[in-house]
Amino acid sequence: MTDRPSPSKRVHVRTWGCQMNVYDSARMTDALAPLGYAPTDQVEAADMVVLNTCHIREKAAEKVFSELGRLRLLKRARAAEGRRLIIAVAGCVAQAEGVALLERAPYVDIVIGPQATHRLPALVRRAEAGERALLDLEFPPESKFDELPEAAGPQPASFGGVTAFLTVQEGCDKFCSFCVVPYTRGAEYSRPAAAVLAEARQLVAAGAREITLLGQNVNAYHGEGPDGRPWRLSRLIRALAELEGLFRIRYTTSHPRDFMAEHGGDVDLIAAHRDVPQLMPFLHLPVQSGSDAVLRAMNRRHSADDYFRLVDALRAARPDLALSSDFIVGHPGETEADFAATLALVRRVGFAQAFSFKFSPRPGTPAAEARNPVPEPEKDRRLHELQALLRDQQAAFAASLIGRVIPVLVLEPGRHPGQMVGRSPWLQPVHATLPATLAGEIVPLRITAAHPNSLAGEALSPAAQRNAA
Repeated sequence: MTDRPSPSKRVHVRTWGCQMNVYDSARMTDALAPLGYAPTDQVEAADMVVLNTCHIREKAAEKVFSELGRLRLLKRARAAEGRRLIIAVAGCVAQAEGVALLERAPYVDIVIGPQATHRLPALVRRAEAGERALLDLEFPPESKFDELPEAAGPQPASFGGVTAFLTVQEGCDKFCSFCVVPYTRGAEYSRPAAAVLAEARQLVAAGAREITLLGQNVNAYHGEGPDGRPWRLSRLIRALAELEGLFRIRYTTSHPRDFMAEHGGDVDLIAAHRDVPQLMPFLHLPVQSGSDAVLRAMNRRHSADDYFRLVDALRAARPDLALSSDFIVGHPGETEADFAATLALVRRVGFAQAFSFKFSPRPGTPAAEARNPVPEPEKDRRLHELQALLRDQQAAFAASLIGRVIPVLVLEPGRHPGQMVGRSPWLQPVHATLPATLAGEIVPLRITAAHPNSLAGEALSPAAQRNAA
């Protein structure tokens, strides 16, 4: 392990978007430690600010420029004091808007794409030497993961390290009509299995008990195995399950096609849900629409019936499996009948959680140029109707757990004295009165109440705990 300098500078990283951005932010923070930067939650205390951006949602770039406007004032104040503030913009907005971003915000020092984050330290050294407008938007991700964070350094984890994110796959070859990811993250790339396993061991040694495997199309994973042959995600999960101290495994985000044999998908992943007890019974499986016509317009390359068959196979393999999904309403050309098909799919499948949005055009995507836009008031109405149904399903699923004893991974202290918050197998926060010494342990709790976004639980008596075991 290399010696790190004592931190004399502070870096503030603000993260928008997906868990992969959370992972990237943690890796950037760790990569800056050898330069003497320690993380801070206070932007006013920072010597460097990194905005790690997301381009998925509407007006994402404008939100970044709004934040940059505030940082410009801070940078000006620092300059008046004879001090430097380095401003870096990373992530998908940086990739999509790089040159324009520097033209519009010339006070930005560094613009770096999501596949070049490993080169941030070299750019920071140049910025510290007085260079400005440093731009790195190269795509190849092969070397991005070459340097693992030191075990003693910050980890790409949340909740104090009990749970961790681990990126195994990046990029996308699907080219859905509405999505910018293939243009901002590049082609699909899978990390070698040995590198993933090495990082997982490091995370477990640092205290992680649950690891979520990340990828834009995580179940398209086909990294090189130790034997030189490709491993699919199912084989990687089975290998991770052998790590002592790793209690739980999750993965996100999956694509329906990458489960299907007829499309070369990882069929064994369905069996892994049956065979691997560490693999949690919760799956985020985006469908986007229940209408075959809209799915074709979206270039999703699966049908509603494909989705139904997949869900049935998954639930046959793991009967307690709960599903989450993504939905877009108001895609260009979506009719009332198309929307009704989406509602019918939701009722047929049933979801424990879901994310739903109105269609908004992303520049450079095919859907941005599509005809027959759905009027905004109609998109609003459809979204409200869909979200009401999804909320009812989420509430019903949570209520079904009341009275049950479930295993909860204890994470960290809650908001109230003596309270700890944990995580159910289905990803819900669970609050209970527990000793803080149980952090990192799986504890059986009886669910006493279901709230809109969490569950309440209580510890069992010693006799009940023995029975639960």
